[in-house]
Amino acid sequence: MTDSAAAGAGREPADSEAVTDVTPMLAVYRHDVHKLRGRAHEAARERVAGVRVNETVPLGADRDAAMLSRPRGEPGQTVAAHASPPRLSLLTGDVVMTGSLGADGRGAAVRELVRIEDPVAMHAAWLSSDVASLFNESLYYPYTSLKYHTLLAAALLDNYRAGVGFEELFLAVEDPDGPVTPHRTVLSIPEMQLCVTGEPGDRPAARLGDGPARCFADVWARLPEHPFDVDGERRWRVLDAQLRRIRSWSAALQYVEEYCRRFDLRSGAGLGGER
Repeated sequence: MTDSAAAGAGREPADSEAVTDVTPMLAVYRHDVHKLRGRAHEAARERVAGVRVNETVPLGADRDAAMLSRPRGEPGQTVAAHASPPRLSLLTGDVVMTGSLGADGRGAAVRELVRIEDPVAMHAAWLSSDVASLFNESLYYPYTSLKYHTLLAAALLDNYRAGVGFEELFLAVEDPDGPVTPHRTVLSIPEMQLCVTGEPGDRPAARLGDGPARCFADVWARLPEHPFDVDGERRWRVLDAQLRRIRSWSAALQYVEEYCRRFDLRSGAGLGGER
């Protein structure tokens, strides 16, 4: 699917299930493998590492995930000096990958990621993948993250297949020391864990809205409780302030991962430990 098709097409019927070679909950993690290899969809191979890739994601989940991070309509280049697959860091402004895809074992990491056959193991691998976070989900929007676009697409698909409509979905705060929710946890780092679900239970949660749109900042601001102590330390206040500005979902989730990794928030390092 091209960027313009992903961002501009209408919703598919709720009962639409594309035919795939494998269970849809494997296909969704493989649907953008061409981007991990620095290729456009039109130049993508049908198989990588011996497995079928780049299949259509059922129920419009890929398209809806795209609309969470990119605007509708025909895309246009947003960063004049950057039009390539490596992601730009929203934290530093730098390109996060240097050298070729094959450098530092990246090609092997992609092949290992693609070959996983158990859907739950595949979800866990994407949550912890470093290689997937090196790429943007669109050349036109280089601050977006392929890693988090894929996790969001999987979360939407899993909910849709369970009969949950987009308007029934929540962003929920999970226990960072607890287990992930298969396919629905979209961020899992030592500092916090977030999921997209129609069943938030008693967890702090906020509705995503009536339809997919770049609304992360709005949803984050509506959470009744946040997964860190905003009042206690300056570094958390800085992160919270930024998340109230970032509208793209994949860019926001990638920003959280990068920010927490850089400042090692659980240990108290970074930002001078200021309170």
